[in-house]
Amino acid sequence: MKQFLLVFLGGGLGSALRFLISKYLNPLFTNFYLGTFTVNVLGCLIMGFVLGYALKENTLSQNYVLLLATGFCGGFTTFSAFALEQNELLKTGQYINFTIYIASSLILGVLAVLLGLWLSKLA
Repeated sequence: MKQFLLVFLGGGLGSALRFLISKYLNPLFTNFYLGTFTVNVLGCLIMGFVLGYALKENTLSQNYVLLLATGFCGGFTTFSAFALEQNELLKTGQYINFTIYIASSLILGVLAVLLGLWLSKLA
């Protein structure tokens, strides 16, 4: 039950922060969802750092990993919103924005995880 509550708490905090970031960043561009893009890349960075640090230091308990990685990052990043926004770009014929958004999200997401793992080695 404790682990469930940690994931629940982390997920709620991540979701609330995602909402705030998307609320303020998405309106900045009409054809690019900057808020969703930002939380997905940042979430990948945080996930990489938390998991890398947990492996390196072996001081983060499984409960902290559940709170931060599974809960917070799971609630913070939003692949379902990403997929919905891609559908909107396709429906409106914005094929170049669609391609750029998908490619940059995947590439930067993977690079952000790698950067987070690397940064965890420095911490």
